Amino acid sequence: MTNFSQVVERAREAFRSGRTRNVEFRRNQLRSLRRLLDENQLDILDALYADLHKSKHEATILEINTLRAEVDVALFNLDDWVKPQKVSKTIPTIMESVYIQYEPYGVALVLGAWNYPVNLLLTPVVGAIAAGNCCIIKPSEVSRSTERLMAQLISKYLDQDCFPVVCGGPEVAGELLKERFDYIFYTGSTTVGRIVREAANKYLTPCTLEMGGKSPAYVDDDCDFSIATKRLLWGKLVNVGQTCVAPDYILCSKSAQERILEEAENILFQWYGDDPRSSPDLGRIVNRKHFDRIMKLVQSSGEIAFGGESFEDDLFIAPTLLINVKPSDPIMQEEIFGPVLPILNVDSVDEAIAFINDREKPLALYCFSRSEKVCKKVIGRTSSGGAVCNDTFIHLSVETLPFGGVGNSGMGNYHGKFSFDTFSHKKACLIRAFSMFGERIARARYPPYTEAKIKEADFLLKKRKPIKLPSTCIMYLVVFALGVLAAYMFISYSK
Repeated sequence: MTNFSQVVERAREAFRSGRTRNVEFRRNQLRSLRRLLDENQLDILDALYADLHKSKHEATILEINTLRAEVDVALFNLDDWVKPQKVSKTIPTIMESVYIQYEPYGVALVLGAWNYPVNLLLTPVVGAIAAGNCCIIKPSEVSRSTERLMAQLISKYLDQDCFPVVCGGPEVAGELLKERFDYIFYTGSTTVGRIVREAANKYLTPCTLEMGGKSPAYVDDDCDFSIATKRLLWGKLVNVGQTCVAPDYILCSKSAQERILEEAENILFQWYGDDPRSSPDLGRIVNRKHFDRIMKLVQSSGEIAFGGESFEDDLFIAPTLLINVKPSDPIMQEEIFGPVLPILNVDSVDEAIAFINDREKPLALYCFSRSEKVCKKVIGRTSSGGAVCNDTFIHLSVETLPFGGVGNSGMGNYHGKFSFDTFSHKKACLIRAFSMFGERIARARYPPYTEAKIKEADFLLKKRKPIKLPSTCIMYLVVFALGVLAAYMFISYSK
């Protein structure tokens, strides 16, 4: 077995050398990562097909293009991200330099997931590189073809001292977690997430846990059922439901349920025809273990309203909708992670909100309604990692939104600038001169203490409500100041 202590120590030595603190080095590594994607796209598509039967369309957009966009965002904005951030000052520090310095944590560990084995592995790595860290990278062993390819390509394109790849199963991950890291980023199940958090606690290591949970979708009686059903099914069937933000169940009235079932039958026929198994656009369950787990949930919960076909030898499960599902059914006790969508009936939006709030906080929450009031009510009275009204999944494409969970669905977030922030320690910095003016302002801190010094310190430290001037007022003040300056210069030159 690999000596993980040596791997981590080599990365730590590389970090201590200052190599990754150099912004040009970071930029070159990001460019290399982009070349990895550009020059090996066909091999990546083949590996994803071998592991998950992913269509070219899904794999290109959701694995490669979204990752490429993350790299580009980092490259476009890196110079601005690394700049010290100026902050407002207090009266005692009015003459000083006060700012936040973004500094890398050091050596990070990134543990990837099997369901999006390229995107979910390398998107955090983009943030780690941009922030100036070294990073131990472990792909998921469940997606075996992609794991082998990622190990080969990362070693070829990225600095091997700073970004080594470690492959293997749970025993390897367990040994890695015994090492001391400066940051840990994990994507996967809540069960394993707890193990990761426990290992991080040993050294008080900060971590991001990107997990999942049962993401609900409330469908109001007042909505466009054709569009709503289409968007719900798309969000559910991308990667055949093996997506952490896939809608896990629907909450709606009986009448809305009938409309959804009617629309679903037509939509699924348009998408996949009479024989969904032969469609090139539907993937497969990753392995027999997960296939058996999903089928057991289907067979012990509610009743099948549509779909339900499965082929064990092909790891194929047809798109399936369940009705008459009870909250106590097995399918409502865990994240489904498959192409099965249970429907539970509620009589109102308030009942739906209460149902959601009685359970663990989900990674995503969806609401479909023509009423903006209903949408905002659902968002405002529930807690979730993210929330989308009248669509699913799409918030992940906006890099200016943080992506992450809350409570049981995770902690921390990333994407775009948030990835850089996640892997950066925000150091509070103040640089002061040896000036007599500064000493005069701060003299109240020195003994001997008197009542007068207490009053002086109180005046200096008292917080005052900022004066917010209208933009037009500010413009007039600027014009006035320029006028005064011009008059002064004119008078000076006239003498």
